[in-house]
Amino acid sequence: MSKATSSAPSQRMLRVGEQVRAALTQVLQRGEVRDPLIEKTVISISEVRMSPDLKIATAFVTPLGIADHAATIEALNRNAKYIRGRLTPHLRQMKYMPEVRFRDDTSFDNYKKIDDLLKSPEVVRDLKDEDGPTDKDGA
Repeated sequence: MSKATSSAPSQRMLRVGEQVRAALTQVLQRGEVRDPLIEKTVISISEVRMSPDLKIATAFVTPLGIADHAATIEALNRNAKYIRGRLTPHLRQMKYMPEVRFRDDTSFDNYKKIDDLLKSPEVVRDLKDEDGPTDKDGA
């Protein structure tokens, strides 16, 4: 049996990524990380992508209500080893505890750009033109 050649994540990678995301959420919600910037910031974890060997977890986070995401991401990466230790009780079934890396989630910015583009006058005008007049028969 040959290995799959697609770069899509396996079911196992997706499942473990979701377990790590849930564990990270619990650790951050409980305020277990004693960093002033992390303690006062509400952090949304949208996705965790696992490496194929499940040893690296890349968490995509969005600090809510803060314009400068870089400082929060840097604080999370600075405390990554401590956070990894706090994840251990939540992920006992794993053979190796994954190294956690935090990245800024830019997907919300992309969604906003697309939404703004769809609401632009040019696009609205073009969409109205597609409806166009109908025949007497309503076709």
